[in-house]
Parts: sequence; structure tokens; C-alpha cells
Amino acid sequence: MSAACHLLTALLVTPAWLADSLRCDRALRVLHVYVELVLDDESGAEAARRYPGVAAHLLSCGPCAEDYQGLLLAARANPA
Repeated sequence: MSAACHLLTALLVTPAWLADSLRCDRALRVLHVYVELVLDDESGAEAARRYPGVAAHLLSCGPCAEDYQGLLLAARANPA
């Protein structure tokens, strides 16, 4: 079976809740880097350019957006 067939099969049988949690996992893995980029450029343009999937995910996932806001507030309160 080709890689494309494996991917298609996985997409067809993966429940929506699991797909969502996988997107959260991927976003959370780089969230600290994303926050550092936002701290360097308050507009967030560079962070969104380098991590467009994370930017889109944060707009659509309330729990991850809350984690992002909390991490951003903590980083601003405790600059390195």
C-alpha cells in the first residue's frame, strides 16, 4: 500500500476528536517558540508566517488559545 493510501485510510478512520487532539499536540509542542516570536514582534506577523498552522489552530481552538494567552502573559511578566 502506498503512503498516500495509508494517509487516506488514516483520515477516513480517525475520529474527529482524535484528529483535533493531534492538532492540539502539534501546536502545543511549538507553543513556547511561537510565544518567543510574538515577544520579539508584538504584531505576531513573524510567528504566523513561520507557523501558519499554529496561528490557524489558535484561532479555532479555545483551550489552546487559553494556553497561549497564559504562556504569553507569564513570559511578559518574567522577561529573561
